[in-house]
Amino acid sequence: MVTPHEIAPQGSAVPRGPRTSIPRIVIAAPGSGHGKTSVATGLLAALRARGLTVSPHKVGPDYIDPGYHALAAGRPGRNLDAWLVGEERILPLFLHGSEGADIAVIEGVMGLFDGVVGQEDFASTAHVARLLDAPVVLVVDAHGVSASVAALVHGFATFDPRVRLAGVIFNQVGSEYHATLLRNAVEPMGIALLGAIPRQDRLAVPSRHLGLIPAAERRPEAQAAVDALAAVVADSIDLDALLRIAHTAPPCPRAQPHSALESGSGGGQSGVRVAVAGGAAFTFGYAEHPELLAAAGAEVVTFDPLRDESLPPDVHALIIGGGFPEMHAGDLCANERLRKEVAALAAAGAPIVAECAGLLYLSRTLDGMPMCGVIDAETAMTDRLTLGYRAAVAVTDSPYAAEGSRVRGHEFHRTAITASAAPNAWRWTARGTAVAEGFVHGNVHASYLHTHWAGRPGTAERLVAGARAFADSAVEVRTP
Repeated sequence: MVTPHEIAPQGSAVPRGPRTSIPRIVIAAPGSGHGKTSVATGLLAALRARGLTVSPHKVGPDYIDPGYHALAAGRPGRNLDAWLVGEERILPLFLHGSEGADIAVIEGVMGLFDGVVGQEDFASTAHVARLLDAPVVLVVDAHGVSASVAALVHGFATFDPRVRLAGVIFNQVGSEYHATLLRNAVEPMGIALLGAIPRQDRLAVPSRHLGLIPAAERRPEAQAAVDALAAVVADSIDLDALLRIAHTAPPCPRAQPHSALESGSGGGQSGVRVAVAGGAAFTFGYAEHPELLAAAGAEVVTFDPLRDESLPPDVHALIIGGGFPEMHAGDLCANERLRKEVAALAAAGAPIVAECAGLLYLSRTLDGMPMCGVIDAETAMTDRLTLGYRAAVAVTDSPYAAEGSRVRGHEFHRTAITASAAPNAWRWTARGTAVAEGFVHGNVHASYLHTHWAGRPGTAERLVAGARAFADSAVEVRTP
């Protein structure tokens, strides 16, 4: 069996093996707010309605868009973030995620060339398009513009000759006459006009303070939005022309180590069970994490802290990812039995890794309501958004990382936490300021930092080894 640490380790070359041909297209935009998420989601659903198996991908660390992608495509939405995993792993992860698909649709992040601050366009949509050698379709909000759009499209087409802008889709088009003006503007450049989407109020997707509401939280409304987007895309975009562009992508080399991510390739061999939190309050997680745990030998089970009054039986470790627990604090608080079980498992020494929402859930209180009390700190919503990539160093040994380990991650929250006496998990520098963040308490690692385990080969193995040690200790878990 190929093990997780063999996923193209940092600094190594991607192995060259058999080549594979996967038609693929990148949906980009000049910036945020042009409608690329709506177009990408509708495109996934429209192509699926044609009988195609469509593989959805998202550039960047975003968790919410992939949820809508998954709903539209009927298979997991996956992220491609060169900052989190390293550029050498983008191709292996893409090949893994698109296995068995007829076409891959990759939604960009922000503007086409917007990357990590101070590192040119690293981790941008353009960077990922180059790594995948994929043609790009630009979605442009055409509200209030006609002939001038030619200058914008020309600029994006010529800014980086390594990026192939193969088509454009205009969004928020006011009329047939407006569409004709836009078509006349771009036709002389030889860039295919793939569609003109009219202004429509009915395409609003539910949103809140951190962006769109995750699809898993309001599935009927999310499904209705996806269906509406699919209908508009099918009516407004030349899907045949778009498919022809996707098929111009050349074959890409198959990176053999991606097979380590095949779900269930080693599941259960270690004899341990790892429970992963899910449900409406904990919707943030990368699709590869359970696959990496399974590849490391764990049996992966799920639980919903909003609905399940008990943990799954015979659990030896917990993973509690991100989400919006602040929107469900009352129901999480009311599930007292489960909160006590989580606290008891932590006290017994089971490995627990919690990110962001998981940190809030393990705290003493959230907005004044009792939580699990594993971390002796209080948490609360604020008006301040904390957002950005981080290059962190582990301050303390934990189930996640050894002291001194370096990791790349990102923060994305509007909550704050009081200081705790527990040792910090990480340190990093943000805008010239040294930051000590997160907590390690016993065998619990809790932090605001989101990470992608494929970027740190060996993470899943370390967690499973810790779970195995806990299982071997035969500690009796006593619930208060």
